Amino acid sequence: MYHRILVALENGRADETLVPHIAALAHKLGSELLLLHVADGWAARHFDHLKLAESGEMKADRAYLDAIAGRLQAEGLKVAVELGRGEPPVEIMRVAVARACDLIAMTSHGHKLLGDLLLGSTIDKVRHGTSIPLLVVRQGA
Repeated sequence: MYHRILVALENGRADETLVPHIAALAHKLGSELLLLHVADGWAARHFDHLKLAESGEMKADRAYLDAIAGRLQAEGLKVAVELGRGEPPVEIMRVAVARACDLIAMTSHGHKLLGDLLLGSTIDKVRHGTSIPLLVVRQGA
């Protein structure tokens, strides 16, 4: 059913909830996982047009993705990684289409209306901008 699942990682505590949940799902379905983190700092947002080198933050993000991929591969899962750059919702949707993902998995922080208005909601932007099914796991669930 779900052959390739894009797992949007934040490089933070929320991933501790999402990764085990999606790993269990991938084991049951025989799905391939695509781990994506979107670097959105200044260097990442200007990387291409200013021909910048990867920042320390971007290198740390790549190492984080590789470490999680290694753990999941040791469990027998097929895993690929991608470090996106720029606006997270836009990159999540772009990569999901480009890599033919049939499910996007993300973590919700459980913000209420005011928090979403102040912080923005990546999930909200993705759910309104894609036709690919979205699985949302609440942090700490």
